[in-house]
Amino acid sequence: MTTTVPQPATAPPTPATTTVISGWSVLSPYGIGAGPFTQGLAERRPVVPRLNREVWHAPPGDALLVPGFDVVTVLGSRGTRTMDRLTGLTVATLGTLVDPDGTARRLDEPERVGLVLGTGSGSVQSTMDFTRDALTGAKPFYVDPALFPNTVMNRAAGQSAIWYGLKGPNATLAGGPLTGLQALRYATRLRERGYSRTVLCGAVEEFSEQRAWLAWHTRGEARRATPLAEACAMFLLEDAETAREAGRTPYADILAVRFGAGPRGPRAALERCVRGALEAAGTTPGDVALAAPSGRVAPPPGACPMGFGNPASGTDETDTVETDVLGTVLDGTDAEFIGVRDLIGDASAASAGVQLAAVLAAAAHRPRPGATALVTSVDDDGLVACLVLRLR
Repeated sequence: MTTTVPQPATAPPTPATTTVISGWSVLSPYGIGAGPFTQGLAERRPVVPRLNREVWHAPPGDALLVPGFDVVTVLGSRGTRTMDRLTGLTVATLGTLVDPDGTARRLDEPERVGLVLGTGSGSVQSTMDFTRDALTGAKPFYVDPALFPNTVMNRAAGQSAIWYGLKGPNATLAGGPLTGLQALRYATRLRERGYSRTVLCGAVEEFSEQRAWLAWHTRGEARRATPLAEACAMFLLEDAETAREAGRTPYADILAVRFGAGPRGPRAALERCVRGALEAAGTTPGDVALAAPSGRVAPPPGACPMGFGNPASGTDETDTVETDVLGTVLDGTDAEFIGVRDLIGDASAASAGVQLAAVLAAAAHRPRPGATALVTSVDDDGLVACLVLRLR
């Protein structure tokens, strides 16, 4: 994790009130912005994977890219000559959130606006390309120095802050599929402890040939049935009063984020994590209206499915853990399960962020004010996470 947190001149103020999500946007295989994502999810429309083999020399299988996304086309030619795809996705997503009409509008008090970004390990393509040039060139230092910044993990977050004039704390985290929830908890603490009044928070994953080949050699056969995807989801975090002063309407309150580990398997760890998060949030399973697991699975018996494509294919033991646990915890409730991975593929480090965006999209499509929503995530090493929200 790389982070730059300036120390305040005086002691941080008393912890602020509950953090709310007052804005969000996403770039996904459905398109650019929250609109296409919300519509695609509401229609439960799986994206058809198509990969241009003349452009991408990837292993067998297809991938789900942001349609029509090109850094220069979307962001313009100024300042993008050496910008890699990961950075471009992040800058573009933030643009649809803080500058949706293209008038270069900036958030108030930029010195109090922080940015926390979750990523897999930065741009795998940029790192491997730069390393290859150092190994294959006439001499190791015959490389393009302008491309070196793309190899640093916090390039996307730093460039985004420069692009939009954000002067608050800037941090980058990496944690696999749980990254989006890790970034959310980090951002929430950053704001509630007085280091930022407003925090932009999210997670990003790019598609590249290098990532595709790494995934091909590390994922099992069942996982390969799920195409890789790229996405970026960003959220605006502040307190409700700040949101009202700025004319923004909160979408949800962040009640609790919990993490756990199950060295002998994630099932028991996830159940403890979910129950602990609900208890910390002061809510009960009966209050849960929406649940967004990260796995590509069918909902448990009695649950109401939303967005499940073809759950029979491409599942493994890790995939089934979440819906099994949620089925146990939410037994007897009418909670609605939101399947995202079935529709848009495996977004890896951006997965949890996209799941959170799916919850907000579902709540916008069919409001459930006062209800509770869950977002869960599990990785192959047995790490688990659970986010509890109260919908507005």
